[in-house]
Formats: sequence, C-alpha cells, structure tokens
Amino acid sequence: MTNDILVFAEQRNDKLHPAALQIVTPAKELAAKTGGKVVACLIGGTLNAAVEAIDKTGVGAIVTVSAPALANYSTLRYRTALAAVIGKVQPRVVLLPATFMGRDLGPRVAAKVGAALATDVTSLSINAEGSLDIIRPVYNGKASCHVGFPKDRPAIASVRPNTFPAATGGGGAARETLAYTPAAGDDRIDVKEVAKAGGEVKDVTEADIIVSGGRALKSEENFKIVFELAKELDAAVGASRAACDAGYQPHSRQVGLTGKTVTPRLYIACGISGAIQHLAGMRGSKVIVAINSDKEAPIFKLADYGIVGDLFKVLPAMTAEVRRLKG
Repeated sequence: MTNDILVFAEQRNDKLHPAALQIVTPAKELAAKTGGKVVACLIGGTLNAAVEAIDKTGVGAIVTVSAPALANYSTLRYRTALAAVIGKVQPRVVLLPATFMGRDLGPRVAAKVGAALATDVTSLSINAEGSLDIIRPVYNGKASCHVGFPKDRPAIASVRPNTFPAATGGGGAARETLAYTPAAGDDRIDVKEVAKAGGEVKDVTEADIIVSGGRALKSEENFKIVFELAKELDAAVGASRAACDAGYQPHSRQVGLTGKTVTPRLYIACGISGAIQHLAGMRGSKVIVAINSDKEAPIFKLADYGIVGDLFKVLPAMTAEVRRLKG
C-alpha cells in the first residue's frame, strides 16, 4: 500500500460533478500528511473535457478507464473499473463524493477490495499512526461520530458535497489509461437511457443555492414565484414535506428527514415554519434565509437572515432585485 490518496472524480457526459472538484481539497491535505500524491480516477465513455478539468485542480496523477460500456453509470461495471484502479494505485485512502453515484458505488467497491468504509464524511485527518480518522454527522446532524480506520487495509470515505471548497491551481499531471476488463456478471444490468428527474431543474442535493417553498405557497401554481427566483439565482427548487404531501411539488424535491439532506452555500426557505423534520435536512447549509409571515416561526432560530413578511410580495421583489443586480 502506497501513501497516495485516490479520488474518484465523478463525471456525467464528460462534465465533472462539482463535488469531484471539492474532494480534491481534503485529498491534498491528507497527501501532505502521508507524503504521497493525489491521484484522480475518472471512469466513463468520453473523458477529454473531464480530464482537463480535474487536471486544473493540482492533482499529481490521473488514471482513466474509458470504454463504450462505461458511458452510462452502472454499479457493477464502475465497481469493477474502480477496483482495478485501486489495485493499480494501491492508495492509502480513497475518496468519493457522497452523491447518489458515490453512495451507491462506495460500499460495493469496499466489499470488492476488502476496504473499510465510512459515508457522508465532513472531516478527515491522518492520525499519529498514519491511518485515517474521520468525523461524520449522525442522528440528522444532532451529533457527530468519530471513526478511526485500521492501518492494514485501504480506507474508503464518501465526502458530503459542499463541505470543502473546490480545489484550484495545477496542471500537467501524469496521465495513465487502464483498459476496462469486465468481471463475470457485470453485464447483468445494462443502462440504456438516463432520465433527469424533474426535467431541467437542478437536483437539490447537487445545488449551491436552493429556494424552497412550504405549505404557505397554497398551490402548485403559486410555486411559480419560487421557480422565478430560482431561475435568476441558477438555483434548485426544494419543498417541505407538507408542500409535497399536498401535491404542490413532487417528492423528488422534498428536503428533510424523510426527503433529501442538502448542504448548499445558500438556502432560502419561503413559507416554511421550520418543523424539526425539515431542519434536519437543511441545517448544514452555509447561509440560511427565512421568509415567513409568523415572526415566531421556529426556522428563524436557525436562520442567518430573517424576513418577516408576505412571501407573495417578498419573493417577486427579491427576483426583481436580482435581475437588476445582474444588469
């Protein structure tokens, strides 16, 4: 086992996922402690643009596995490809983004290579023995779990998106290509087409900015003012459980304990009172703005900025101001 840190640089259609740029940042910090280098792994069909993008983050080396069979994500095929890269690089630590793909792929790869695994990690360090220590939130963010990894096997961790800033500065990394050799049973599942849930609207788990609406929007039609602000901010649209249960928005946009956990740079809660189930899913947001007509709403206790007012007046005014600032 080497002292290198391997990062799985997730891409889709030759475009890097933003979280892939972010996990290079902790990888560099770990590599500085182990004395190794950061190695980026990219798996897919065409990888030209994605390779150039990850090279600009300052990784020490890039390993690609490219084949037509890998054009669309397949759990079994990507497991085989990433396991082959791990066997080649022999890294001390493997980092993946805790996206849908990373959460699905991590456990399968760990089982394949006999590695230890931790998920949804928010802090990483190398301890005095030279092995990985991590911190991950538990009980919906109410507590943190400190996990130490054994030194005699690879450590795999999926890192929560938007926990670290995107890495920059670099270029000219050494590049190597590995051939994809499918394992028995890899072709049991064949992905023919990938449909994006919710049309062209961003998924809340992948967005830097989220504008969420609650039951106070009163109807699906009224959610248009949320979409208008989200469009101007290049944001995703979220919703509370009450709004989704009422049919105002699909459950794919639900944020909360029974929905999705999000960690955007900016979270704008519109007409959401702040039930504990909702707060559990968005309390990790960097900046929270709450808009509510009830000044006693629980969400104001968590918000960085609060606006007490009628959201049907506040949201259009905010949208108009964003348009003005954009020129």
